[in-house]
Amino acid sequence: MKTLRFISAQALVSDAQVAQRSIVHVTQNLYPLLFKASYLQEQATVLHDLVENWPLAEFNISKLLGKTADCEKDLCNRTCQICLQACLTGLKDYILNSSATYAKRLKVVDLTGLNDIEFQACDCGNALGRWGRTELMARTCFDLLVEIQARELEDLVADISVEVFMSMFVTQRSYEVVVDALLLRGQCPLKIRCVEFRADSLALRKLFYIIKLVKSETLQKLELVHNIRMEMEHFDFLLSEVPLPLLRSLTLPARTFDVRRMTQGDESLLVKIGERLSELKFLAELNLAFSTLTGRIRKILSPLKTPLHSLNVSSCCLNHADMAYLANSLHAEYLEVLDLSGHSVADLFPSTFFKLLGRASRTLRSLTLEECNISDEHINLLLLALEPCKKLTHFSFLGNPLTSRSLRRLFQLFTELPLLCKVEFPVPKDCYPPTFTYPLTDENLVKYDRERFAEINQELMIILSQANRYDIVASTPLFGSFDSNIQETCNELSVVLLQSFTDAISNLLTALKQVD
Repeated sequence: MKTLRFISAQALVSDAQVAQRSIVHVTQNLYPLLFKASYLQEQATVLHDLVENWPLAEFNISKLLGKTADCEKDLCNRTCQICLQACLTGLKDYILNSSATYAKRLKVVDLTGLNDIEFQACDCGNALGRWGRTELMARTCFDLLVEIQARELEDLVADISVEVFMSMFVTQRSYEVVVDALLLRGQCPLKIRCVEFRADSLALRKLFYIIKLVKSETLQKLELVHNIRMEMEHFDFLLSEVPLPLLRSLTLPARTFDVRRMTQGDESLLVKIGERLSELKFLAELNLAFSTLTGRIRKILSPLKTPLHSLNVSSCCLNHADMAYLANSLHAEYLEVLDLSGHSVADLFPSTFFKLLGRASRTLRSLTLEECNISDEHINLLLLALEPCKKLTHFSFLGNPLTSRSLRRLFQLFTELPLLCKVEFPVPKDCYPPTFTYPLTDENLVKYDRERFAEINQELMIILSQANRYDIVASTPLFGSFDSNIQETCNELSVVLLQSFTDAISNLLTALKQVD
């Protein structure tokens, strides 16, 4: 719903030339209104001029684009490339140009809070993801300094200092430009302050260096993923040398922990890591996916002084002792997000799995059980375990060998979960040839009876519609959920993986020659 004020703002900004001439006559309190109206209509020139002449002390993009009294529509998932480029260009020109309208009051720019989604609602259809926003902001700072020196504006901008809070994503391809911007932060009027930091495809030396540059003291979220080859001793070094007093969320690369190659000395190191993690007083989210932690999960989690709200232990090769610890730990009663993918929870740990969900049922919002070998024989246990989870909003169980009969029973239960809004379910087992075994290979995954699946899918949707649960979005993404970060950097990831494969082959050939 839009108020008359917002409709009037839309009418004004719809003609860019008229709007640009009118900005000098607009009162300060109308700038946020005009900004959202301009963003909604993708009026890049108007957005630029609004930011260039911004009269307020704060520019918080999520507050500006989120639900407001004048326009309930939330635009935070519109990461429109044209609009965001206009905003950052306007920010640079705000520093360079003296405003004829208002004195410069801007002190804080907050660019966090944007949501990267698969399909953009904007007309241009081009998104500027987290990686792109990081690179663009770094280039903006660098270009600003160059222009200040070229126009000899050092004295005029000496008293201008604007804190720019960001969620940063750095890979090898953007490393140099981001490092340059961070090194020049002392001279640049735009001071980048990193709140969340994600790194991929970086050597450890570069990773530790850039984390120091972003000023880790302000970090609230740290994601180290995919092509970062970190092992346990490197993680211990990170915790000992890099202060992370405000950290609330931590994601570690695959195989950071691997008990299969641990020595007796590594056992004491694991205990030390648990103690160091306990010093992170605000840590509430921990992602350990694809580390081999068989029998060791207690050593990492038990020292924590505050309970976790989010835990990802997918494909961690947990055993009975690990599941028993999770089910009986203090963390279980506070978990809001839980990922147990890659474990045969219903087959190997039925009682502890049931207990874990029972204890988490009052808080659990998101549950992921992908490739857990849950079949028709386990459906009663799964239904009983899910039934108390009344706060569940997202449930993903892709890759499980369930038939259409079991899926119908699950969808009946979904209608009784009042807050559930997103479900990701597998193609039913009876849509595949009986000779196929689970887990399915990528090749076999797409070889299902599409007509049969369409019929079953329609039946499942009817179950939801008959219960008036049109709010539940159910889908079957064959190759997993959309990841905006991977989507944005997939080309670079492919190159890195190919180079890793080439290096491995080269090392193998060299070793064979030495043997000969």
